[in-house]
Amino acid sequence: MAGSELTNVRSPRVKAARRLTKRAFRDQDRRFLAEGPQAVREALKLDGVTLELFSTADAELRHPELITEATLRGIPVHRASGEVMSELSQTVTPQGLVAVCRLLHVPLEESLEGRPQLVAMLAHVRDPGNAGTVLRAADAAGADAVVFTDASVDPYNGKCVRASAGSLFHLPVVIGAPVASAVRQLKERGMRVLAADGAGKHTLDDVDLSGPTAWIFGNEAWGLPEEILAEADDVVRVPIYGQAESLNLATAAAVCLYSSARAQRVP
Repeated sequence: MAGSELTNVRSPRVKAARRLTKRAFRDQDRRFLAEGPQAVREALKLDGVTLELFSTADAELRHPELITEATLRGIPVHRASGEVMSELSQTVTPQGLVAVCRLLHVPLEESLEGRPQLVAMLAHVRDPGNAGTVLRAADAAGADAVVFTDASVDPYNGKCVRASAGSLFHLPVVIGAPVASAVRQLKERGMRVLAADGAGKHTLDDVDLSGPTAWIFGNEAWGLPEEILAEADDVVRVPIYGQAESLNLATAAAVCLYSSARAQRVP
C-alpha cells in the first residue's frame, strides 16, 4: 500500500470519491462506490471494474487477501483514517473497505443476446434495499438479466449495491429502459412476459413456467399501473395459504423467480 494514510476529508481524492454518493455525479463520472468486503471481493473478480480501493488499517488486517488481490491487479489502494472512511461510507457502521468502480450496465439488446430463459424487470421500484434484494434473488435463481425501467431506483445507489451482496457484478443489468419498449423486445426474443401482482387472475400454481419467462415487478406500495399490466401476457399472483395480508416485493419476487427456475430445470 503506497503513500501515507489519508486523513483529510477535504482532499481532492476523497472529495472525488465522496461525490459518487450522488446519482448525478455517478452518471457524470461513470463511476460508483462498492462498500464492504463482499462487494469489493466480487468487483475485484472482474477485469477493469475496480479503479481504486480505500481501506482502513483495521480492514487491512481483517481482509488481507483483498488488499493483496487489488495490489496484484495494479489497482491503487489508499489507507484511509476512520474519519475519511466515515465520509465515504453510507452505513452507520463502516466496514472499512470502499471501492471506486466503473459503471457496469449494458444496453437491453446486449443483455438479451443468445437465448435468455429468465429475466427480471423492475418497474417503478423506488426502494433501493428492495431493488438490491431482487437483484440478488435473480442472480441466485440463475436469471440472465435484470432490467431497471426508466422510473426505477438507480442500481448504483449505495443501499442497492449493499443489498445485492455482490450480485450486481454477476449478471447483466439494464438501466432506464422504457417499459413498453422492453416488453416488446422481450417478446421478440420469444419470452413470455408475466406481471406479478396481488390482484392477478391466476396464481403461480396455475401457470406453466417451463418456457422462457420475463417477470415484471412493481412498486412496493401500489404495485403495477394498469398500462403495464396490459403489456403483460398474463398477470400472476403468489398464492397466500396462511393469514398474511401479502408478501413484500423482494419476497414475492424471489418466489416467482425460483418458481420459474425450478420449472425450467425439473423435467
